[in-house]
Amino acid sequence: GAPTVSIFQKPPGVIPPGGSTTICCICQCSNGRFMMYKGGHRVPTLQQSGGRAEFSISNATYEDRGSYICHYLEGDTVLARSPGLEVFVEELRLPRPDLSVLPGHEVAAGAEVMFRCTTTQPSTSCFLYLEGQIHTQQFLREQGKYSFSLVQKGESGRYSCQCFTLNASREWSAVSNTLDLVVR
Repeated sequence: GAPTVSIFQKPPGVIPPGGSTTICCICQCSNGRFMMYKGGHRVPTLQQSGGRAEFSISNATYEDRGSYICHYLEGDTVLARSPGLEVFVEELRLPRPDLSVLPGHEVAAGAEVMFRCTTTQPSTSCFLYLEGQIHTQQFLREQGKYSFSLVQKGESGRYSCQCFTLNASREWSAVSNTLDLVVR
């Protein structure tokens, strides 16, 4: 079948004005090329070997907000498109939360893992990020934790969390410390 293209932000999370991140596109494909678009306009990517393209945002402004998408081409034919990646640029006004994991940084496959994102800010919710994934997990502050009941090999990686207020004018925290989880 057609190759699939994944897109993600590294490091993940809402970026403050003046901050930086890299948008990465990865494809299990041979020798084609990538084109990255933001809102229908092409953005310049750094071409790397091994089916990967990157677009760096440094000194972010509100202009960098929007939906980014990657096309994978061989010749002039688009063989695959990534999902759209929404990039957010917002002032980070809340304090940085603390991410911890139980039972620890190394677990056996199938073990239950509990992430706890701790913030002093009342009535917030938090996102759990896994670097390399476009999807985020949300966990409510009331429990202050997010739990995986089953851990497969694919859940190894670098995790972080970020919290936001639940009121109408959503305010964001800085991104937490990162934790590397190893699933054996």
